[in-house]
Amino acid sequence: MKKTLVLSLLLLIVTEIYAVINPFAKWTKTQLVLCNGIVSRTIKLPSEDSRFLTVSYKPVNGDFNSFSDTCTDFQFEVNDIIYSGRGHWALANIQVITGDNEGSGAAVKLISQDKKIELTLKFLMYPNSPAIRKSLVVKNLSDKIVKLESVDVEKFEVPGYYPVTYSWIYHDYGRRRYIGPYDGGKQDALIIVHDMNREQGIVLGNEATGVMKHTSVFYEAQDICIGLTHKNSLFPFRKWIEKGESFESPQVFTMVYNHQKTPDEIFNIAVPDFVRKYMGIRLSELKEKPTFVYNTWEPFYKNINEKLVMELAKAAADAGMKEFIIDDGWQDSYGDWGIDMKKFPNGLKPVFDYIKSLGMKPGLWVSIGSASPESKVYKAHPEWFVLDKNGKPTSLHAPDDKEKFTACFGTGWYDYIKGILLKLSVDYGLEYFKLDFAVVTSAYTYDHTQSGCYSSNHPGHRDHNESLYTNYERLWQLFDELHSAKPELFIDCTFETMGGTQLIDYALVKHAEGDWLSNFEGTAGEKTDIRIRNMAWWRSPAIPATSLAIGNPQMQDIDWETHIKSIAGALPIMLGDPRKLSETDLKNYRGYADWLQQMESKYGIMSFRQDLPGFGEPMEGMWDGFQRINTESKNGGIIGIFRHGSVETNRIVTVKYLDPEKTYEVKAMTGNVVSTLTGKELREKGFSVDLERLYSGDLFEICVK
Repeated sequence: MKKTLVLSLLLLIVTEIYAVINPFAKWTKTQLVLCNGIVSRTIKLPSEDSRFLTVSYKPVNGDFNSFSDTCTDFQFEVNDIIYSGRGHWALANIQVITGDNEGSGAAVKLISQDKKIELTLKFLMYPNSPAIRKSLVVKNLSDKIVKLESVDVEKFEVPGYYPVTYSWIYHDYGRRRYIGPYDGGKQDALIIVHDMNREQGIVLGNEATGVMKHTSVFYEAQDICIGLTHKNSLFPFRKWIEKGESFESPQVFTMVYNHQKTPDEIFNIAVPDFVRKYMGIRLSELKEKPTFVYNTWEPFYKNINEKLVMELAKAAADAGMKEFIIDDGWQDSYGDWGIDMKKFPNGLKPVFDYIKSLGMKPGLWVSIGSASPESKVYKAHPEWFVLDKNGKPTSLHAPDDKEKFTACFGTGWYDYIKGILLKLSVDYGLEYFKLDFAVVTSAYTYDHTQSGCYSSNHPGHRDHNESLYTNYERLWQLFDELHSAKPELFIDCTFETMGGTQLIDYALVKHAEGDWLSNFEGTAGEKTDIRIRNMAWWRSPAIPATSLAIGNPQMQDIDWETHIKSIAGALPIMLGDPRKLSETDLKNYRGYADWLQQMESKYGIMSFRQDLPGFGEPMEGMWDGFQRINTESKNGGIIGIFRHGSVETNRIVTVKYLDPEKTYEVKAMTGNVVSTLTGKELREKGFSVDLERLYSGDLFEICVK
């Protein structure tokens, strides 16, 4: 531990020294220039006309004309008064700043004309990345508490005709194309605005949380805004700031690019490189990433007990599973989180120890913000729980559910649930948590008033609007504290906790390792496979693929091998009853498990995923595929290729992002060499794949010869 701390301090010192010697930020009395050799941004500092405006933002090489000559840069409201870069400010100071993971830039401190606001704008750039990351720190200089709303961390204007007319707006994780005004929402962690005629564009990355993120493109004006939800939205952001106190916004990032016919290269390389190396995601901090996970939920649901779990554990271990997760049904009640001694008469510790003895990591499901009205904790502390608009306790997960209520993280519930989770992870040795159910709003409710907490007495928020942001932020703080106590803990925060169907975003992956994205039920066979691959394609490469836990493929399904091949493009996770498998099937399962583990050891595939050239969104009657190539070492990786009802039985497969001069072997999972080609030949010529079955797929290894 001491050695790690010393190394971390040394790295911090080296980073700060480098930032001073080779700064990405330089300034004069009138302008600030951010430049790392890839992109350059010039900001006019307050001087004669007192404004703070972005006057140039472009790639270092070549033309870029998507932005107006002057851009507002930022905008927010305090007590319903608009403050923006076009307002009147006095420059207090500028200083070089550094961030984690080699970030370097500048912090600009401004004072508003009315002397009520101190604003610090933080800009960070990174080596060999087109990303500029930004946040705002708003400090209340007045003598009263103030409300902050409608925060646009970035605000760019565009010229009158061409950008609006000719730009594709790639929304929903950069996957859905749209033309015209677009108002982004919870699924828009990433948007790309691409001008096909001029072959240039801008990436808009929003690191705000869940339903609190807002990104609009040409929506109410010819501008682009990224930040937090506005006060007229369904889930409005609000923060009350006390006298002399400050609030720092979530970060956003932007990337400008040119000379690209499509945004594919930026989307598959620049974006995931930034996320993996510089954003500070939890997956990048894990020494060992999961490669094959088993979960008890289907077909057993809550009907589990010690005997069943131990039988399943033995069979799952024989199949090569590396993590074993006990889902809902182990507890005596929601809220108390004691062990149901009728089901587990010896407690859970012997069960966890048994799972470990089989070579697997144990995990457990917990509803992180739920308690039964009959639980001890609810009876002792009813004041800890969310109140609806009528002042009554409610379940945000399902308002008609009378079996459980939702707790508010702006109360003593925070310390209470932290103690329970720490005991389970530290004392019992848990290494994986699946944390579930709504804490802010439900994925299944369409009435936006059934969200957040309407209590006016909870210490964590003054009103309903502020509770939305508070409960998310306290959730992330809790995750950080759990990781501090147990750094290698894998936290799977479900889409239900996030508050949107199959919702995942950058806020989550900075504080949790994974997200249970789906509950696909009753869809054995190719219907399961297409949903798995479609879900993984839709959210990657914008979101790290190994964060995508896609349920519920079952181990005993007839075509279970295609399940595994499909889910190898995300986080491999299986459910079902492994006891029903034959000895031959168990052996074959272990073959897949061992192969995936070997691929991770050789290439680090769980840190990478890219689109397979020439293969688009998985759909009926088509071929689709993925590649998980290590784009840093370029020593190889894996690819998956699938035929889903297509009339074609053969396709040529090309692979990108390898070293063009090196020679590679394409190997089947058996180890047989399918083709030997250089990286250049793999990119330009490719190799042939035959799939005779109408619904089938294959995995291949790509390795340096």
